[in-house]
Amino acid sequence: MAATTHTVSNQVPPLTGYDVFAADRALTEAVQRHTPPGLLAEVRGELGELGRSAGSAQVQEWGAQANGNPPVLRSHDRYGHRIDEVEFHPAWHRLLGHAVSAGLTTAWNRPGGHVRRAAGFLVWTQAEAGHGCPLSMTHAAVPALRTDPALAAEWEPLLTSTVYERELRPAAQKAGALLGMGMTEKQGGTDVRSNTTRAEPLTAAGEYLLTGHKWFCSAPMSDGFLVLAQAPGGLTCFLLPRVLPDGTRNTFAIQRLKDKLGNRSNASAEVEFDGTWARRVGEEGSGVRTIMGMVAATRLDCVVGSAALMRQAVAQAIHHCTYRSAFGGVLVEKPLMRNVLADLALESEAATVLAMRLAAAYDDGSESERAFLRLAVPVAKYWVTKRCTPMVGEALECLGGNGYVEESGMPRLLREAPLNSIWEGAGNVQALDVLRVLQREPVALNALLQEVGRARGADHRLDGAIKDMLTELADLDGIEARARRLAERMALVLQGSLLVRWAPPEVADAFCASRLGGDRGSAFGTLPHSLDLASIVERARPVAP
Repeated sequence: MAATTHTVSNQVPPLTGYDVFAADRALTEAVQRHTPPGLLAEVRGELGELGRSAGSAQVQEWGAQANGNPPVLRSHDRYGHRIDEVEFHPAWHRLLGHAVSAGLTTAWNRPGGHVRRAAGFLVWTQAEAGHGCPLSMTHAAVPALRTDPALAAEWEPLLTSTVYERELRPAAQKAGALLGMGMTEKQGGTDVRSNTTRAEPLTAAGEYLLTGHKWFCSAPMSDGFLVLAQAPGGLTCFLLPRVLPDGTRNTFAIQRLKDKLGNRSNASAEVEFDGTWARRVGEEGSGVRTIMGMVAATRLDCVVGSAALMRQAVAQAIHHCTYRSAFGGVLVEKPLMRNVLADLALESEAATVLAMRLAAAYDDGSESERAFLRLAVPVAKYWVTKRCTPMVGEALECLGGNGYVEESGMPRLLREAPLNSIWEGAGNVQALDVLRVLQREPVALNALLQEVGRARGADHRLDGAIKDMLTELADLDGIEARARRLAERMALVLQGSLLVRWAPPEVADAFCASRLGGDRGSAFGTLPHSLDLASIVERARPVAP
C-alpha cells in the first residue's frame, strides 16, 4: 500500500514521561495535609522519585510485559523431583524490587509511615497492579506477627526491609523477605471457621504439622505464609515458612495456578499441606482474632489500590480528550464530554481523599482513631471498591474504540477493577462487618460521627445527608437486608465531609450536589450543567502544576 494513504493524524500521544505523584493534586494535597511539617520535604522527595519512575516509558513497559507474560508453575525439575516453584517474567521482579526498595513494605516503624506508604502504593501500582499483592500482604502481616514477640523479632526486620531477594532459602539467611497468605478452602471461602486443615502439635512449643489444603494461596513464591488451621484448641493462625531452617523445602505442593480475569501478573495458587511444618501465631483458638490485624491492613490497601486504578483511568481519559479532536474541537471542550470527565474526576478524588484519611488514622494510632478505623475501613472498602469497575468502564469509553484495544492499557485496568471488591471479603462481607461494628462498638460510630461532624454546617446537602444517615441508623427493622444501603450512605457522607473540609469549592459543591443532593442521573456524565465542570477537569488533568 502506498505510504501516502497511511498518514496518521488526530492520534493522542502516550501519557508517559510524567510525574505520577506531582500530577495528582488530590494526592499531593493529602500528603501535605497528613504529613508532619518536619517530614514533608523528605516525603515529597521520595514520592516524587517514585512518581517519575512510575510515569516513565521504561516502567510502563515493565508493567505491560509483566501483565502479558503471566507466571508459570514449575512443579518438578527435569529429574522428576518436586520443586513447586513459580517462574515470573523479569519485568515482574524489576517492578517488585523497585517497590520494595522504595519502602512499600515499610510503614510500621517510621514516622508518617502509613501516609507515605499509602501514597507510594497509590502512585506505583498505577504502572502495574498485580505485584501489589505481595507488597500488601508483606506489609499487612506485621500486626499479626506482633502477637508473638519472638516471631515478630525474627520476621519483622525482614518484612520491613528495603532489600528484595527473590531466591528461596531460609529466611534467616536473607536480607529481606515477602509473606503471603492462605485462608480460604474448597468448602468455604469467607466462612473460614469451616476450615478443615488440621494442625497437630509437636513436642517443641509452638511447632505443628499441618495437613490439608488452601483453595486460594496468594503469592505462592513468597518466603512464608500466614495460614489458618484447626488445632486441638480451635481455629488457629500459623506462620508457614517456604524453606525450613536447615535449608530443606517445606512440604508445599502447588497444585495449579488460578486462571484469573485480571491481576494476571500475580500468582494465586491452590496448595496442599501434608505434614507441613509451621509455627503458631497467637493462642490456639484465636486464629481469626490474630489474623484480623492483617485483614484490616489489606482491606485498606484494597481501598488504596482501587483509588490508584481510578486515578490512572481518569488520567488516561482526560489526557486522551485533551488531544483528540472531533466535530470541530478537542473533546475536553465539548460540554457533554466535560460533564463525563468531571464526574469521573469527582469519583477519583473522593476515593483518594478517603484512602489517605484512613492511612493518617493508622499513623495517629490514638484510641479514637483506632475506633474510627474499625468502622471506616469496611465502609470505605465496600464503597470505593464497588465504584471502581463502573468508573473505569466509563473512562475506557472516553477513548472510544481505541480504549477497547489492549495497547491503550484500558482493558487491563478494567479487568483489574473488580479484584479489590472481592479480595479480603466481598461486598456482603463488608456490609455485614459494618453492622457488626455498629452493634458491638458504639465508640466506633461515635468516632465516625465526630469525623463527619467536623464539616457540619458548611453545606446544607451534607447536613441533610447526615440527618438521613442518623435516621437510617436508628431504624433496626430489616437491618441486615439494608446493610449495603447503609454502608453506601455512610461512605458518601464520609467522603462528602472530607471534600467539604479539604477540596476546592467547585469539587465539594459538585460532590454534594450529585452524591448527596440527588441532582444527578444513574450514569456518569449527568452532573448539573451549572457546576464549574471545567475547573474540576483541569484539576484532574495529569500535568504537574
